[in-house]
Amino acid sequence: MTNGGIMSRMIRPIVVVQYRFWSAISGADIPLNSNIGGGLLIPHPNGIVIHPDAQIGPNCLIFQQVTIGAGTKPGLPIIKGHVDIGAGAKLLGGINIGAHARIGANAVVIHDIPENATAVGIPAVVR
Repeated sequence: MTNGGIMSRMIRPIVVVQYRFWSAISGADIPLNSNIGGGLLIPHPNGIVIHPDAQIGPNCLIFQQVTIGAGTKPGLPIIKGHVDIGAGAKLLGGINIGAHARIGANAVVIHDIPENATAVGIPAVVR
């Protein structure tokens, strides 16, 4: 595997500096090598933390202060497409979030959430 052509080698330092600048400004920790599908929408990026090995599908919406990472259940979250995650929510451990699910504000999700479901509370339950 190569590191790309001459243009990518010239542009990479600029992209890295921009990433570090906006990470410091927003307080977000979203690694450059994250497994994130296209169309991710982050209207307020303040305080978002995403583990680099978590998987996020296409067209998801993530609000401020969200944490997606390791928990007591082995593994990392797998989030399917078109999932809305409310402000302050925590998605922890080896869980699966189904497509078109909604996670309420400040919910702590430690169990799987089915498709088209809404999860709220601490710990989160499907409503």
